[in-house]
Amino acid sequence: MSERYRFHLPDLGEGLPDATVVEWLVQEGQTVRLDEPLVAMETAKAVVEVPSPCSGRLLRVAGGPGTVVATGALLAEFELDPSQPQRASGHATGHHAHAEPAASRPAAAPAPASEEDDAGTVVGAVSGSGELRRESAVDLGGAKAMPAVRALARKLGVDLSRVRPSGADGVITLQDVRQAAAAGTAAAPERAAAASPPATADRPAASRTPVSASGRPLRTQPPGRSLPGQPEPLAGVRRNMARVMATAQAQVVLTTLSDDADLHAWRPGNDLTARLIRALVAACRTEPALNAWFDGETLTRTLHPHVDVGLAVDTPEGLFVPALRNADMLDQKGLREAIERLRRQVEARSIPASELTGYTISLSNFGKFAGRYATPIVVPPTVAILAAGRLRHELVPVPGGVEAHRILPLSLSFDHRCVTGGEAARFLRAVLDDLALPD
Repeated sequence: MSERYRFHLPDLGEGLPDATVVEWLVQEGQTVRLDEPLVAMETAKAVVEVPSPCSGRLLRVAGGPGTVVATGALLAEFELDPSQPQRASGHATGHHAHAEPAASRPAAAPAPASEEDDAGTVVGAVSGSGELRRESAVDLGGAKAMPAVRALARKLGVDLSRVRPSGADGVITLQDVRQAAAAGTAAAPERAAAASPPATADRPAASRTPVSASGRPLRTQPPGRSLPGQPEPLAGVRRNMARVMATAQAQVVLTTLSDDADLHAWRPGNDLTARLIRALVAACRTEPALNAWFDGETLTRTLHPHVDVGLAVDTPEGLFVPALRNADMLDQKGLREAIERLRRQVEARSIPASELTGYTISLSNFGKFAGRYATPIVVPPTVAILAAGRLRHELVPVPGGVEAHRILPLSLSFDHRCVTGGEAARFLRAVLDDLALPD
């Protein structure tokens, strides 16, 4: 008697409808043990190493590198090894030689995942479909955590011995690990030593090859996908960007207001990105209507007492918008440190998914490359985005002659469904006034 097990792609922790195969770490016909790395999948947020849900021989897979697999669709089929413990036991498809093949049986639809189940699907016990049994927490080196939590900590470079547990009986939870990774307070020694130099405000972050939880370099562009003149399916970040932008364009009544900031009074040493964020915070205090979320279906608006800035970061894989939390509470040094931390996490594709959502207003500094003005897209539920263009020098009339001033072009897009033209103009005026200060 042989048993087969169908493994369906779980929700990889982001609620996205699909993911893209980057690299199969086990080939068809090879054997794999429970929890060993099976396949690297690219989502809109990261390259995720999915572990094997059972021990056995890999019979067939959904497709090679570049294949887009829908969440809940068949990812792989296994022949179980009866000599090995199986979390999947009792849920596998068993048959004798003359029984109906597993491939002909309809797959059960995956059940909705809770927050706890969902988190486990990222790098540990795949339980989002309700098909696999739970694991128990293990105490190693004084840190008590489930295997899924340990795997996530390895992926994010977090030293569990430095994480404060919030779970029952001193168990470290997935949320504890995510918070430690976001705060940068518990970096593992090997990750800290390998950290790259921080990116500057005037230079785009350098692209680095993402690595898996086990340290294996992973390709984000599978070979053979980018052939000139041939259609190429969008994957990962770009695929999600296409969805988000199409939705935003269909929902938002977009209006853009532009003006120039005069930086002539700036003293040496000013940090352009940090100053832009400070000016954004000042404007949010002046006109809170732009630091808000809007629900177009219920026509309700939420004004935020804090300012979380979505900072657009350009990468070869696509656009990331990490949230710089509590920007209104940080001084210039704190802003620079937060900017550098977010850039490093984006470069390494190690930024927690929770840090790519929930911002209250957005900032784009596209001018580091080229361009003066733009019509940046507002992504719901936010209602505004400020974009800075390329710095230039301009002759400005002054009493007794002219002076060459540094000019920064600005473009403010807002959702005219809930923001008036007067509110947007006063907001932009407040940005200009703050940027005009010496420091």
